[in-house]
Amino acid sequence: MAGIGIGGLGSGLDTNAIITQLLKLETIPINQLEGKKKVEQDKLSKIGDFKNLVKDLQSKAKQLSQLKNLLEFKVTPSEEGVASFEATGEAVEANHTLKVLSLAAVDRWTFDGVADKTTDLATGAGQVVSFTAGGTNHSIAIDQASSSLEEVAAAINTAAGDDVEATVVNTGTSIAPSWKLVLTSKESGIAGRISNISSTVGGLTIDGAGPDASGVAQSADNITVGSNAVAVIDGLQVERTTNEFNDVITGLSLVVESADPTKTINFSVEADTEAVVSKVEDLVVAYNAIISFVNAQNTYSEDDGPGGPLFGDALLRQVRTSIDDALFNVPLAVVAADTTGYSTLGLMGFEKENDGKITLDKTKLEEKILGNLEAFADLFVDSDGFDNGGAAPNTPGYYVDTTVDSGLAAKLDRAIERMFGTSDGPSGTVLKALFDAKTQTLNDAIERLNDQIEDKEYYLEKYEASLIQKFARLEDVMGGLNAKGAALQSALVGLI
Repeated sequence: MAGIGIGGLGSGLDTNAIITQLLKLETIPINQLEGKKKVEQDKLSKIGDFKNLVKDLQSKAKQLSQLKNLLEFKVTPSEEGVASFEATGEAVEANHTLKVLSLAAVDRWTFDGVADKTTDLATGAGQVVSFTAGGTNHSIAIDQASSSLEEVAAAINTAAGDDVEATVVNTGTSIAPSWKLVLTSKESGIAGRISNISSTVGGLTIDGAGPDASGVAQSADNITVGSNAVAVIDGLQVERTTNEFNDVITGLSLVVESADPTKTINFSVEADTEAVVSKVEDLVVAYNAIISFVNAQNTYSEDDGPGGPLFGDALLRQVRTSIDDALFNVPLAVVAADTTGYSTLGLMGFEKENDGKITLDKTKLEEKILGNLEAFADLFVDSDGFDNGGAAPNTPGYYVDTTVDSGLAAKLDRAIERMFGTSDGPSGTVLKALFDAKTQTLNDAIERLNDQIEDKEYYLEKYEASLIQKFARLEDVMGGLNAKGAALQSALVGLI
């Protein structure tokens, strides 16, 4: 209300202070709404923290639900230096034998040497260097004015660089150099051999006679012959174009490093129990983080009140119940049929404490892993896949595995997945899952409070303007009365 000034000069009242106090009374409802809004915002923030903890548990469960990620193996050879090994979670405990007959080699040729690598070699137009490599016939035309050894190498690399590499090396001395063009295949093994190599360049010659049927070089210019790696694994001879034998034994990659046809080594594949236990521990840590969060929210003291914004919230109870059901609710029929002691987490060394957290007996878990690795893995992994029997979406059976083996980790992964996102409901409706529904509820509440606060603030603004106008009129009236009173008093004094 610019232009209107009031300060009690006419009335003698502190009108500014009165207006301020009246406005403070009207801000009480706004402050209450702001307090309610903060409560909802704190809940929303904690829901986000809780969501992250649950998602972390899901990622751990997803890892343990797949055999290749749950299990780890280590390979122990009887002798080092023959081959390097790496096992994945799909390997199988076993003992193997290995004999390396030969290593893979790349095909390499050299042209006859020249004294000066910068001197043009072509003696006329239309001269070419030709060869076959990588299943492609190459014929590289050499420009007579740009036909030095280095320029020829560059021309070959430009035209056939996907299949070969051309380099220039000095096989002589610095005083008496002998520069040679070397052509090397980029693919090792028999399939990578360079064939039909020839040159019509006048100053660039080569003997292109290929190796015999046994792979023995027939030309002095064929300095190494492309050959396969040959190994005898578990008594079976296998060949590869490289030194990698990654598809011979399931879950095992093997790279041969040295060849000796007279030597056979042994190597064993066994479970890396320490690594497996560490992965299971990660699941326990993620689970306990959720329980710690729930416990902290649900504590209550007379001095401090509720432990957190989500005190008593049904979401915490629903999430915890779903997680525990997936991990610990094993059908009685499964337990009754268990003759080996691998049907429940309790048999694996898991134990629930009074506060709901899990403790893990690592020694017992290691014993179980070593005792029957397949049964241990079967407890966590859904080895026969998920099949809900054709249950319709949004029905209780939609997420229920009807197969014999469901796997606790896979079951937990599915249970948590149900807590997020949306699904199609009846008549085209969209059903929000647990977390999304809760988040939407809180956001709607915050939006309603924002609307109420905005309405109150708008009213407060109008109310302030109204008070200023009313007190301004009061000041005008009181000022006028005071002036008349003063005039009357003056007139009376004049009459005396």
